Amino acid sequence: MKKLFVSFGILLSVCGFTQQSVNIIPAPQKAELKAGTFALSPATKIVLISTDVQRSAAFLNNYLGKFYDTRLPFVIQAKAVKDDPEWQNVIVLNLNKSASGITGAYTLSVDNNKVYIESANEEGIFYGIQSLIQLLPLKKEKKGIMPVAQCEISDAPRFAYRGMMLDCGRHFMPAAFVKQYIDFLALHKMNTMHWHLTEDQGWRIEIKKYPKLTAVGSCRNGTIIGHHPGTANDNKKDCGYYTQEQIKDIVKYAAERYITIIPEIEMPGHASAAIAAYPELSCFPGENTPVAQGVQWSGDTTGKYVQQSWGVYPDVFVPSENTFTFLKGVLDEVMELFPSKYIHVGGDECPKDYWKRSQFCQDLIKEKNLKDEHGLQSYFISTMEKYLNSKGRNIIGWDEILEGGLAPNATVMSWRGETGGIEAAKQHHDVIMTPTTYVYVDYSQSKKEDSLTIGGYLPVETVYSYDPLPAQLSAQEQAFIKGVQANLWTEYISNPSKVEYMVFPRMSALSEVGWSSKNNKNWPDFKQRLLTQYKRYDLWQVKYNTKGINNGE
Repeated sequence: MKKLFVSFGILLSVCGFTQQSVNIIPAPQKAELKAGTFALSPATKIVLISTDVQRSAAFLNNYLGKFYDTRLPFVIQAKAVKDDPEWQNVIVLNLNKSASGITGAYTLSVDNNKVYIESANEEGIFYGIQSLIQLLPLKKEKKGIMPVAQCEISDAPRFAYRGMMLDCGRHFMPAAFVKQYIDFLALHKMNTMHWHLTEDQGWRIEIKKYPKLTAVGSCRNGTIIGHHPGTANDNKKDCGYYTQEQIKDIVKYAAERYITIIPEIEMPGHASAAIAAYPELSCFPGENTPVAQGVQWSGDTTGKYVQQSWGVYPDVFVPSENTFTFLKGVLDEVMELFPSKYIHVGGDECPKDYWKRSQFCQDLIKEKNLKDEHGLQSYFISTMEKYLNSKGRNIIGWDEILEGGLAPNATVMSWRGETGGIEAAKQHHDVIMTPTTYVYVDYSQSKKEDSLTIGGYLPVETVYSYDPLPAQLSAQEQAFIKGVQANLWTEYISNPSKVEYMVFPRMSALSEVGWSSKNNKNWPDFKQRLLTQYKRYDLWQVKYNTKGINNGE
């Protein structure tokens, strides 16, 4: 593997810039490398100018303890002067309200005597810590001196929303790994985890009012083998859900890393697991669960069951008052667990077959003066939005919520390309760009993939090349594009190691899409920085894919 060498004898000023000077992902807005190093050692003190930065200091200390067997003492001080000659062998974290007010903006200065990180907000201090971490040595060291390159960095994020989705509906992931996934996001200066918790193949969140959701809906009797519809069934019961106590712990863990978790409770489609638990939520409670053609089913097929194969299914929620009462009860508990401003309601891939042949649904369309079944979906989503708005929350939905008319305060996640996002922005609705063509990291990342994936082809360079601001939008309309998110669906990802293998290094590429200015992006330079990032992955002991960098090989 070719190594990246940097001449420390030359002062490199970086503004719109070649990233050879400071090897950080995502690329900072401005960076300048200087000659010399700061010697971080067990004797180094972390000076906190405000107790509000303790979370950032704790994150740094935990990282140093885990990977370098070193922990540093804290000192709390009332004020700071950057060039104070008394600063010797310290890391100063200065929460300075008079600094740049952009959320996440920070400056980082390293000289012979100190590391100095300053920001107007806690998030900025935390992101400065992430940059400092990337200046540390790339191998685990014995207790002793860790040289940190002297530099000056001034940095701020491009987009306010920088996220990744983790689907735990298809395959349940242990709570400990969800925390590790959150750490991965933090290390890449991301601030949102979209947590997909309900699906046709499993309901993963404890709802005390409706215990059958986990008693019944969290288990499927088997799982297909191979690509849908599969070549066989493993005939193994597959179960898993998060208790409310586990979720509270995970939400707290994320908040300590300045990451908001947005939960997704699917409606009105992708509801098989909920319907298996409570069949009255279906248009046709007495009908058996539909089994996709060619699927080998495990166990009884009489009645309602959690789906054992992937794809889209017609047994969706009936838009009745009973269903709305059920969902409101679910969301009441969800809102108690997740303080996020947003609740994701899905809204995608809702077949209208059952609604078309349901007399109740057809009568409701006439009663509500709706145009058709798409209008019925809009009525469904609007009903739930009004309830969430009444509780001080807003909804996010996939771009299908545009069909039949967009709910008044909804934010759209544009996944079927950028068309839905463009349409929503033109209607002055907030948008998160998450198109399959650039950010679906369940797609194969090399032409010769060595494990089963859902298909598609999304090499690292394609992720890196993405610009979330469509040229078709005016500057005013582009302001409604709040950020970018990558999605990891887990139909063919059954364990944490495979999650890591699928997200790395594409998560690193995405971090630069969301954080770095367009002028600071440079693919050849990013490839060089990835060589260093690979060593950091090794330090973290995570699985990653080195294919897909050069022509997909």
